Amino acid sequence: MNKEARKPVDCGYEYRKAYIPLESNPVVFTELAHRLGLSESLAFVDILSLDDPDLLAFIPRPVVAFVLVFPTSDKYHKEKVADENRRKEYRGSGAGEDVMWFQQTIHNACGLYGILHAASNGEARSNIRPDSTLAEILQKAEPLTPKSRALSLEDSEDLEKAHAAAAQKGDSAVPENPEDEVDYHYICFVKSNKNGHLYQLDGDRKGPVDLEIPLAEGEDLMEKKVLDVLRGFIYGEDGDNQNFSLMALAPNLED
Repeated sequence: MNKEARKPVDCGYEYRKAYIPLESNPVVFTELAHRLGLSESLAFVDILSLDDPDLLAFIPRPVVAFVLVFPTSDKYHKEKVADENRRKEYRGSGAGEDVMWFQQTIHNACGLYGILHAASNGEARSNIRPDSTLAEILQKAEPLTPKSRALSLEDSEDLEKAHAAAAQKGDSAVPENPEDEVDYHYICFVKSNKNGHLYQLDGDRKGPVDLEIPLAEGEDLMEKKVLDVLRGFIYGEDGDNQNFSLMALAPNLED
């Protein structure tokens, strides 16, 4: 994946609050995830190719989530609006949800929502420290409606402090104004630990998107049917694949 995508990224609505955006850097993502309470047994790693089997073989498994960074083009916005117009607003809550989804109400925080979605679902969720900020957030958020759940994130001072520290790290210049617009966006892909389906999680959508791709017990996100979804997303939007970056949440080989 092109390292040009290693820059602050964002989303595209009017929000109630604004953060300095995160760099799309697996070290930054991993440090923030660990600070929030994800076990150090998991870490984010770069996916440098979806087509080179030798490079794919280096990715630790099982992969429990993907975070994709991409340019928010006019084509993307038009297709997203058309797709969202066909969907009903998500109203799920409680322990019976197939996935944990957070509606985004914090401007320039797409990376944070990518981390939250990756860590809060599938196998990653069982790797959250019980005394952590993330555990507290999930305990409070789970019984709430999506709108109340979103507001509970805004109210977390620990979450805001952790994000602010992470936003100062990386190789990119940090925007001085958190209200500044940037042209990239994060979304997350996870396997539901309830129905086994592949989900696309994006806080700027009306809710979680069930891609209706079943993954059997023991199958992770490196299966061909999942990689084909990612290829379709990337190549369908930008045939030369130059402006995308992909990270996997996987076993931490340095732990």
